[in-house]
Amino acid sequence: MATQRKTIFVGPAGQLEGMLHLPGEAPRAVAVVAHPLPTMGGTMDNKVVTTLAKTFAELGFAALRFNFRGVGESAGSFDHGDGETRDAIAAAEHLRGEYPGLPLILSGFSFGGYVQARAAEALQPQHLVLVAPAVGRFAPSTGLGAGMPLAPADTLLIHGDLDEVVELDAVLHWARPQHLPVVVLAGADHFFHGRLAQLGQIVVRHFGGQP
Repeated sequence: MATQRKTIFVGPAGQLEGMLHLPGEAPRAVAVVAHPLPTMGGTMDNKVVTTLAKTFAELGFAALRFNFRGVGESAGSFDHGDGETRDAIAAAEHLRGEYPGLPLILSGFSFGGYVQARAAEALQPQHLVLVAPAVGRFAPSTGLGAGMPLAPADTLLIHGDLDEVVELDAVLHWARPQHLPVVVLAGADHFFHGRLAQLGQIVVRHFGGQP
């Protein structure tokens, strides 16, 4: 049976607060899940983030969801994606230190998806799972950090066609030149209200029982 426990680890701006979800057996992969925009109330306790972490634990992964700098018990202050990318890298390195040699999965929701896409460039994970990533909302022209990078071809990208925060058209515009598949949930909004179980099922099917 999966369990969870609070954890504190070192980040670039001080301590970072996290919740570690563990499978009932020795983990066969590690996964880091990043949360939505802190300035809009995003935390590691977001329902989409929690659903992803629990799903990864059910797949047999050690899954870490954590609070970015300035959120909860995490030190520091909001840094428009730059510092948060370093936080995500620190979280992955912490988890890799706890469970060395295992495949790494990076996952993020909304702003967290944008951050993890950037972190993936440095970490080179085995898999990237992006849920309603904040495509086009953090472009260089806005001064809010770097733009959304390209994603690996086997990235799992999930989006709702009724997303009121990040429009589906923006995601398709980003994915199209990369020939990146997009799983579209008809009738789903940005926060996947009433669709969390289905979201988890899509992740499970993507991995097919293997990291």
